[in-house]
Amino acid sequence: MIVSPLFALLLPSPAFAGDDASASEFVVLASAVAQDEEEEEEEGSESSKKRKAKKAAAAGSEERRIREIVRGFYARANIGAATYLLNFGDKGFGNAVGTGTYVGLSFGQDFVDSEKQSMAWEIGINQGVHNGLDWSVQAGLCDFAGGAAGGYPCTEGDLRTYSLQAAYEFSAYPTRRFGIGFRAGAGALYSPLLLETVGYTEDVLPDFGAETNMHGSIHPYGFAGPTFEYYTKLSHFSVGVDVDVFYALGWDLGLNGSAALKYTF
Repeated sequence: MIVSPLFALLLPSPAFAGDDASASEFVVLASAVAQDEEEEEEEGSESSKKRKAKKAAAAGSEERRIREIVRGFYARANIGAATYLLNFGDKGFGNAVGTGTYVGLSFGQDFVDSEKQSMAWEIGINQGVHNGLDWSVQAGLCDFAGGAAGGYPCTEGDLRTYSLQAAYEFSAYPTRRFGIGFRAGAGALYSPLLLETVGYTEDVLPDFGAETNMHGSIHPYGFAGPTFEYYTKLSHFSVGVDVDVFYALGWDLGLNGSAALKYTF
């Protein structure tokens, strides 16, 4: 128990030492007042703690509001269209390979994350499906070295392409939810032979005049293009559009355009 100097004056003097009742009353009064002071100090301390807790909660709420856009490890799915621009174009009988569908699945991470910009790395796999000109029509017009100015590169006809790629992406954010970026990367493209091997070897290649090296071989490529992204109010989800121009060695110059759905973990 703490007794202030003020209450010490209220304690009985030696003159009243013989009066036990008066001394007891003074002691009880001093104790009660001291207890009131302790309670007031405790209440003040609790009020201070509550104020600090409210400030911390408000700061945390503001931080959550600002950081409700989640960046970090993510998975992204793309679906769209792909077309070729040079070698697979029309050489008088129609395009050797027509515009087809494009799908992709990729995983990446935003390794730089600030309010106005972000940077990410990404690894993905893609598939293209294209209808092509029948091989028998291409056979008389094969040009293995002429490229866009020559004849057809001579493929089996309909195509399936598979590619594995790595990309770097930089994005800036003019508004909190909308991003405009640029991506670039490299990869490898593979187009398997869909015809029976024996028939292709015995019937198709003699008419082509040589092995085209279009199927069954790896074609390295590079790509670059813009990307647009909108962070939805559904937590962790964003949508966007990717446009990539690519060139594959021994293959062709192409263009992919796709819509993207991304989930950030």
